[in-house]
Amino acid sequence: MISPYHFLLPEVESVLLNSDFFKTTKKHATRYSYSEALFEVAEINPKVVVLDVDVGKSLKTNEFAKKYPHRSFNFGIAEQNMMAAAAGMATTGLIPFASGYAMFLSMRALDQVRNSVHYPHLNVKIAASHSGITPGPDGVTHQAQEDLSIIRTIAGSCVIAPADHVTTKMAVHAMAEYDGPVYLSLTRDPVPYLYTSDYPFEIGRMVTVREGSDLTIIANRDLVAHALVAAAQLSGQGIEARVLDCHTIKPLDEEAVLKAARETGCIVTAENNVIFGGLGSAVAELLVENDPIPMQRIGVRDTFAESGPYYEVIDKYGLTFPHIMQAAQKVLDRKHAFNNQMAKGEA
Repeated sequence: MISPYHFLLPEVESVLLNSDFFKTTKKHATRYSYSEALFEVAEINPKVVVLDVDVGKSLKTNEFAKKYPHRSFNFGIAEQNMMAAAAGMATTGLIPFASGYAMFLSMRALDQVRNSVHYPHLNVKIAASHSGITPGPDGVTHQAQEDLSIIRTIAGSCVIAPADHVTTKMAVHAMAEYDGPVYLSLTRDPVPYLYTSDYPFEIGRMVTVREGSDLTIIANRDLVAHALVAAAQLSGQGIEARVLDCHTIKPLDEEAVLKAARETGCIVTAENNVIFGGLGSAVAELLVENDPIPMQRIGVRDTFAESGPYYEVIDKYGLTFPHIMQAAQKVLDRKHAFNNQMAKGEA
C-alpha cells in the first residue's frame, strides 16, 4: 500500500495513531532550531548579525554571541530600540536578525516594525519566539495570540510559521537569502520532529504532507502535527483528509488553496493564533472571492487564554486534534448537504 504521507519521518508516520503521540514523540522547541541555524547562515554570509533584547539565554542566541561577539548586539529590554537599530544596520548592507518574544516585537515595537522596517522595505529579519499561546506557562502577558494577524496586515510583510526543527532551520536559511523584511514565528515549548531533510521548503509555497480527497486541512506552526494526527484518526473512520503545511502565511500560496478547494470541496484551517486576521482569514478571503466552499476555522476565539501547561492550554481553547476532527466533520456535513441540494436542483 502506498503511503499517503510525504516528507514525514518514518518514526512519525508509524505512530500518528498512538494516543500518546504528543507525549512520546521526540520534540524540539523551534526557538532553539532558530539559534542553531544562525551559526550556519553566519558562516555562509558575513553580513548576518544578531540582535536581541536580553533573551539570549531563552533563545540561545547567547551562544552565537560567544562565537561572534562583534556580530552580536544586546539592547536590553528595549524592543523598540532594537528594531530601530536593525533598520539602521540594514541600510548599511548588513542582514540583521532581530530576536525577541513575539508579544513585544509585534506590539511594543510595532511602530518601528511598520514605519522603520516595512515602510522603507528594509532587509530586516524578525525572529519572534513564544508566538501564539505556545507560552502557556508564561501567562497572558507573554502569549502573542495576535502576532501573525498584526504582521500580516502590514504592507509588504512576509510571515513564516514553520512546524518543526527541520523546517525552521530551512526557513532561517531562506530568510537570509530573501530580499526584504521577514517575520519568523517560533514556539516556546517543544514541538514534534516531523520532516525529513528533503522537505521542499520555499517561501510562499505550501507543501502537501498528506494526500486526501474528502477534505483539506491547512495548518501552520505547532498545529501541523495536530492536523496530521487528526487526519490519521479520520482515516480510520473512512475519511481521507489532505493536509497542507502552510508555513508561509504571507504571501499565501493561493494556487494550492484553490486547487484544494476544487479537488476536496471543503477546508479546515488550524492555527495557534487568534481567529481574526491570521491563516483562517487569509484562506477565507481568498475563497469567498474565488470559490466559496464549506470552511471551518480552528483558532483562539474572542478571548484571552490563561496560564497552564502548553498542551492543556491549547486543548482548553480548542486547538488540538480532537477539535480539528470535529471541525472536519462539520464541513463534511455541509459539503454533503450542498452536494445533495445540487443533485436535486435546489441550489
